[in-house]
Amino acid sequence: MEQRYATSPEHLPGMGTAELRRRYLVENLFVDDEVNAVYTHHDRVVLVGVRPVTTTVALPTFPEIRSEYFFAHREGGIVNVGGRGTISVDGTTYDVGHGSCLYVGRGATDVSFTSSDSGGEQGPARFYLVSAPAHTAYPTTFVEAGQGAVRELGDPLTSNRRTLNQYIHENGVRSCQVVMGVTTLHPGSMWNTMPAHTHDRRMEAYLYFDLPDDARVIHLMGEPSETRHLVVGNEQATISPSWSVHSGVGTASYSFVWAMAGENQSFDDMDGFPVTEMR
Repeated sequence: MEQRYATSPEHLPGMGTAELRRRYLVENLFVDDEVNAVYTHHDRVVLVGVRPVTTTVALPTFPEIRSEYFFAHREGGIVNVGGRGTISVDGTTYDVGHGSCLYVGRGATDVSFTSSDSGGEQGPARFYLVSAPAHTAYPTTFVEAGQGAVRELGDPLTSNRRTLNQYIHENGVRSCQVVMGVTTLHPGSMWNTMPAHTHDRRMEAYLYFDLPDDARVIHLMGEPSETRHLVVGNEQATISPSWSVHSGVGTASYSFVWAMAGENQSFDDMDGFPVTEMR
């Protein structure tokens, strides 16, 4: 487990490209038959990538979180961004297709991941887990891709027409902290979350996926008056502190998993900024 310590907006102006990427970009989450994890220290969120290819991969207990098992005092949302696979939680197996979501509540002891067809068109399953501390146990719940609360956003004229699926949220699958969903841009649209916003009460992480290998997303971050950018490839994640905007434009259409944790779970609790105020 890699640790990324929290940063303040005062740190950002002096950072070069390499340091920005080291602190806020997660490039290699998905490695064959391995579990890779990053402890962000922003709201104590852990990002995990699992890519089972030749065998079932179990979620380990990381010494950094000092618990008997991973979900002893945590919860998490998992989205499959690869081919079909299964997740086993304490003996119950869930069939998880591309873009589907599984919430795992506090107290789950044995969690493992398997690909259904590693040689298929979409390749092996790639399971993306976002976890935060939990004070109580909510039931493990599965949501099929596209079956959450759907919001249609944006406009083709502003190149940001997109469909947002809310999976884990206060009016859907219940959780203590984690809020999670998937947004898919329509063909011809490349901008996400513009005009940009912050939410000082929650951190947020994006995982970009379904992006062609030769395409990139220019992900904006930082305070609105002092932005920086990350050049992001397919199946790479960005870490957005609560003080940072999080928006991007791609050289092709794409989808992304968004996940938040912090003070509250109100999706609409955000502070927007006009494009004309961005610097």
